[in-house]
Amino acid sequence: MRHHKKTPSSSREVKDLSGLWVFRADKSPDRNQGFDEAWYKSRLEQTGPVIDMPVPASYNDITQDYTLRDFIGWVWYEREVVVPTRWIADEGTRVVLRVGSAHYYSVVWVNGVKVTEHEGGHLPFEAEIGSLIRKDPTMLCRITIAVNNTLTLQTLPPGTIQHMTDRTMYPDGFFVQNIYFDFFNYAGIHRPVLLYTTPKAYVDDITVVTDFSDNTGLVRYKVSVQGAAPATLKVTLVDKDGHCVVSSSEPSGVLKVVDVKLWWPYLMHDTPGYLYSMEVRLMAADHRRTYEDVYTLPVGIRRVNVTSTQFLINNKPFYFHGVNKHEDSDIRGKGLDWPLIVKDFNLLKWLGANSFRTSHYPYAEEILQMCDRHGIVVIDECPGVGIKDIRSFGNTSLAHHLDVMDELVRRDKNHPSVVMWSVANEPAAEMPPAENYFKTLIKYTKALDPTRPVTYITDSNYARDRGAPYVDVICVNSYFSWYHDPGHVEVIPIQLHTQFENWFGKYEKPIIQSEYGADVVSGLHSDPPMMFTEEYQKVVLQNYHDVFDQKRKQYVIGELIWNFADFMTAQGVTRVVGNKKGIFTRQRQPKAAAFILKERYWRLANETGRLPPWTKYPCSL
Repeated sequence: MRHHKKTPSSSREVKDLSGLWVFRADKSPDRNQGFDEAWYKSRLEQTGPVIDMPVPASYNDITQDYTLRDFIGWVWYEREVVVPTRWIADEGTRVVLRVGSAHYYSVVWVNGVKVTEHEGGHLPFEAEIGSLIRKDPTMLCRITIAVNNTLTLQTLPPGTIQHMTDRTMYPDGFFVQNIYFDFFNYAGIHRPVLLYTTPKAYVDDITVVTDFSDNTGLVRYKVSVQGAAPATLKVTLVDKDGHCVVSSSEPSGVLKVVDVKLWWPYLMHDTPGYLYSMEVRLMAADHRRTYEDVYTLPVGIRRVNVTSTQFLINNKPFYFHGVNKHEDSDIRGKGLDWPLIVKDFNLLKWLGANSFRTSHYPYAEEILQMCDRHGIVVIDECPGVGIKDIRSFGNTSLAHHLDVMDELVRRDKNHPSVVMWSVANEPAAEMPPAENYFKTLIKYTKALDPTRPVTYITDSNYARDRGAPYVDVICVNSYFSWYHDPGHVEVIPIQLHTQFENWFGKYEKPIIQSEYGADVVSGLHSDPPMMFTEEYQKVVLQNYHDVFDQKRKQYVIGELIWNFADFMTAQGVTRVVGNKKGIFTRQRQPKAAAFILKERYWRLANETGRLPPWTKYPCSL
């Protein structure tokens, strides 16, 4: 539940600091001038030239400065905030500063005092700052955040810095960030920065695990309380109509829900995404006063199981017909953007997609909350992409990877839409150290959350993949007739059939085709089809789909197109202003393949789901 702390309630207030911040990139040769001169000790504009920078947003595409677009190193953000007087005056109120995510390493100061630092992008971090701002109640609260996007062999994702020292070829101080993944290394403060309050005694965490027996729902819960001993709790489960279904006064236990309404995926039931509300009310007292904290958590009651050939949701076979995505759009980069999020969900539902993978990092929790409400199933992936160098399998890398999984599971454990964890994408799983690395990582993730299957996404040779024995579901990426045998779509049926038979024959686990596709420059046409045309993407998909239709009757449990929309990458001779494998453009307009997928996904839904009459024909949407 810790990701939900920002939610306001009758006992909590939230102040959103989204908007314009003061910004300065540290362009000194060693990128360390800001620390050497302690920029955090004064207003940032007093240290040198500053510019406006929107938060949340990546900074890369905001200006006309190409050096900022490709900048590697420390950048500095600052915002001065007026804190409500009552927050400061009431010493029984905790005031917490929360950063939704910043890429990659962050250090935070309040009024020149360091309050926290955090390694890793895509996940939230916070610090209690009440005592600091109460030192001088008349003073503005000056928040300074330094963010560094440098990637090393021990970060997730990994990278290397390469210095070019030949002065006959490169200018003084020239260096590049090498990366091993195919998306742009956007940086900055990507999700909202908030101030929020709780009482001194507060609900710190809730863990919910659901199941059902016949028509009785089972909600196993555990409430963690901080700042109070003893405390009185009241836990109430409320249905969508506001009726109290069941309640308890224990900090942990099982709530039994009679005539349960289960959480179902989109297109699998006539009321997908049904959510109850769990209200936790805490009462505590010390020698001075009484504290009350109220927190409400959405709860979807469902069960997930995996067999050797099936993925089951609520004991019914579930077939993933969905997409891979990116948090990526024009101008704002990876910055959270509500219009874009709502547009994307409308496109997903138009398409008939029931699922997506958070390739290749955790998405904003706002997106997962939308998935809960709309019944979109999620494979939740950590930033373990591009683990290609043998030095990235060492103990330091593994320790950080375990920390990231701990943060990810803590944040997302209560989302009913999240049905599986993915610990990596396309690692060098054939290297000898990969076996112990992934054995440890997967075992640790299962210990954090025994209720969900764990996978990673592979493009390795089936016979030499050292991590595959430890996953619950095999997820395979392949690009037949694109990166291999380019232009020869006739090889797809043979090679895809061989791929499936080899993986299932060796491991006897269900398989998801987790990536497949082809680049398309929108509006480019050719018949007979040629690579990069809309016709070629269509014929590639159709060849894959023919094999999927054979194998889904056996052990293939899903297909996720790469990609939902075109997205930005580093510059290179194979990328024309980004990766063009989207079935939608980066501006979210359909290519021809979108209509192929739409027809297919609705047909699959009609075959495998239980649809209400109005959804039988997608043209009615």
